[in-house]
Amino acid sequence: MSLLIGGLIATVLGLVSLIFWWADFMTILRGSFPISLFLGGALAVYVGIDEIQDKIREERLKQDEKLEKAQKEIEAVKAQAEKYKEELNKLKETTK
Repeated sequence: MSLLIGGLIATVLGLVSLIFWWADFMTILRGSFPISLFLGGALAVYVGIDEIQDKIREERLKQDEKLEKAQKEIEAVKAQAEKYKEELNKLKETTK
């Protein structure tokens, strides 16, 4: 209950202060507007750069996975070719 009463008192005092010091409030607001825009823009640029770096990392990981898969396939094909060579050599020896 005391929190509610304290909140009401702070709201009324804030409203009264805003009415009496409206010009000062507007001065502060005008001064903080460019700073807010600058900081918000800088944050947006930082987040954008971070997002681009994440995409590049993801693409690099996908390429690494594709490369690894291709290397495994090459190894499998080499093993299969070696097996066929051995079979061919055995057939040549048996036909002699």
